[in-house]
Amino acid sequence: MMPVAMTLGGLFYPFFESLTFLTPYLIFVMLFFAYCNLQLKQIRFTKMHVLLAMVQIFGSITLFFLIQSFDLTMAQGVMICILAPTATAAPVIAGMLKGNVASLTAYSLISNLSVAIVAPIIFSFIGINQELPFIDSFLRILQPMFLLLLLPLILVIVLRKIRPDIIASAGAHAGVSFYLWSMALMIVTGRTVGFVIQESGDSYFTEIMIATGSLIVCIAQFIVGRKIGRKFGDTVAGGQGLGQKNTILAIWMAQTYLNPIASIGPGAYVLWQNLINSYQVWRMRKHL
Repeated sequence: MMPVAMTLGGLFYPFFESLTFLTPYLIFVMLFFAYCNLQLKQIRFTKMHVLLAMVQIFGSITLFFLIQSFDLTMAQGVMICILAPTATAAPVIAGMLKGNVASLTAYSLISNLSVAIVAPIIFSFIGINQELPFIDSFLRILQPMFLLLLLPLILVIVLRKIRPDIIASAGAHAGVSFYLWSMALMIVTGRTVGFVIQESGDSYFTEIMIATGSLIVCIAQFIVGRKIGRKFGDTVAGGQGLGQKNTILAIWMAQTYLNPIASIGPGAYVLWQNLINSYQVWRMRKHL
């Protein structure tokens, strides 16, 4: 479905680009369905989760400052590939790889909460609202980030108390997230293609460098995550937690708060992480 969605988004980009306003709503609903199957009582936060979160946050900031002197847009594109939270589908892949699904689910929650708090601060300094006073820029970014990442969780917690039947029904139909994800992927691909076509040929080198940079950090995050996880007997959860990203959210953040061309980073990351996941699943089945 991934290549089909991206191909349709690219071929019919004028149409899907016009649907860009739907992206945050699709992300919200996808997170809502994901949280419906989240049992907070089973969530246990560990030292591994803290280390992964530190790599996610401080790694993104460090790499940005290292690259910005070379190319600011490339720095933004690579940075967002690290800062982006864990994909809601990561526990599914972890289960296929015989990993600790509960541990990864816990980190997915930490990862999303961390981004909701930290991203507005980072974007206030390096994003498109730098001309505004910090507090104004921070609040302008915080509101949509809070609504997008935290409100679905709050809504699930409240509904679980007053209408558990709704949560049970939504959780039983969580598969609808796949179709929402496909629609969102077509939309963000369409918008990315639209930006690339509108740009002059002078930016092609930057675009290639961003895509290459996203490949490097994708491989690096899977490797670093697995090494951290191995120290805690949680190799698969560590690798998927740090390496498998919510690329739809990352593309939306880049297109909304950074140079839109930076969205090529997470756009390419969609391909890189799925190639790695496919290889991991193939290797696991080969050894069964």
